[in-house]
Amino acid sequence: MTWQPTKLEEKRLEKLKRLQTAGVETYPLRVERTHSTAQAKEALIEAENSENEIEVTVTGRLVSFRDMGKTVFAHIEDGYGRIQLFARRDNVGEESHRIFRKLLDLGDFVQAEGELFRTRTGEISVRVQDWKLLSKAVSPLPVVKEEEVDGQIIRHAAFSNVEERYRQRYADLAVNPEVRETFRTRAKVISAVRRFMDDHDFLEVETPVLQPLYGGAAARPFTTYHNQLRQELYLRISFELYLKRLLVGNIERVYEIGRDFRNEGVDHTHNPEFTMLEYYAAYWDYHDVMEFTERMIDFVANEVLGTTQISYQGHDINLAAPWPRMTMRDAIKQFAEIDYMEYLDAESLAAAIREIGGHAPEDFSWGKLIDGLFGDYVEPKLIQPTIITQYPRDISPLAKGIPGDPLHVERFEYFIAGMEMGNAFTELNDPIDQQVRFEMLQELYAKDEDERNPIDEDYLRAMRYGMPPNGGFGAGIDRMVMLFADKSNIREVLLFPHLRERD
Repeated sequence: MTWQPTKLEEKRLEKLKRLQTAGVETYPLRVERTHSTAQAKEALIEAENSENEIEVTVTGRLVSFRDMGKTVFAHIEDGYGRIQLFARRDNVGEESHRIFRKLLDLGDFVQAEGELFRTRTGEISVRVQDWKLLSKAVSPLPVVKEEEVDGQIIRHAAFSNVEERYRQRYADLAVNPEVRETFRTRAKVISAVRRFMDDHDFLEVETPVLQPLYGGAAARPFTTYHNQLRQELYLRISFELYLKRLLVGNIERVYEIGRDFRNEGVDHTHNPEFTMLEYYAAYWDYHDVMEFTERMIDFVANEVLGTTQISYQGHDINLAAPWPRMTMRDAIKQFAEIDYMEYLDAESLAAAIREIGGHAPEDFSWGKLIDGLFGDYVEPKLIQPTIITQYPRDISPLAKGIPGDPLHVERFEYFIAGMEMGNAFTELNDPIDQQVRFEMLQELYAKDEDERNPIDEDYLRAMRYGMPPNGGFGAGIDRMVMLFADKSNIREVLLFPHLRERD
């Protein structure tokens, strides 16, 4: 669709022409900056006990503008904060002052040079001696309304439609400092996770995003086609099978932080493209992984927030280890008042679930019914960090079984604030058993596109060379960021979440 300027944009385009006619470079090639806004403020504070004058050149976007005639008070904002500009006609010259007053708009980027001082109200400001336009904003940014309540500045959202914030994230970031802070938190989370893994002798690796076979999770993939190779390929749904191949190659501890893609539903905790952490450690079992995961979250919380006591959506949550542990059976007995071990086939379990008013699709397997029961009745109530262990075998094809228990495996998931945050196994390393499990799942989910995975013969071949016993773990980074940034919707922690096309 061709851009049709609004009346306000037409006025700005006219100013752009007038600036150019006056010989002003509207998008100059070079910029000078000696201090960020934060550095400038710090420099004045440090120099206030001396008689030294501090000269600075600062840059930023115009975010406020008060024209008092001979003097203009304006604020510019950069990535580190904001500072006031004090532009007097006597200091900058009559023509320069006229252009500053008449042809600049909120949203324009400027460079200002001058001496730092405090106004009568104590605000640190730049007494502008010279200024330069860096970029003329043709479209006005959404307006953020501010009001003072009990001495606090309350900012009201610039977008009346939340979805527009996601569609125009660039504008959202420009006008909402708290949104910028969310993505600084995201960067801190990823940095802290990476540092923790590196400090514990894990090797960071990169595995293929385009894969000839997808696997490692129960999800529908996105498909694409390589023209030269004449080969259908899939965007990965998991790193798992490639990372475990590296264990066969005698790399004992591996991890990856990267993107996975699943062609499935979108809701407040799911996006088709998302960031995962997966790690695998030789000679560990899921008890080792539990303890390591607790320590990792403890470490990340302290690195990002300086504490393990956090507030999330009104809940006070303590992330400090150790966390409570419950078997899936005990958790369902406690919260749904059903002992699923009394119903050892899908038909009888489905009937029991329907008796308590639960959802039990006829085509669900025994394990999927248990998982659904858990999701409906247990998961929303797990606010404090909780580890749930011993999952049904038929929904855990890559986990080792529990000795003496043919129905469950050594698998755990951990939950915080009613969300599933991570998944881990004592990984299956018996190639014969693995092949049987793959074939069983092919038959069990023959009609289910979301659950059926192709059998990865190359992965089985790798296992036959010998895979060490190992424990593995996967967690969504996005949900981790939601927790530490106190956001209830995954779209708030993704810079560019996937959205439907406009109607």
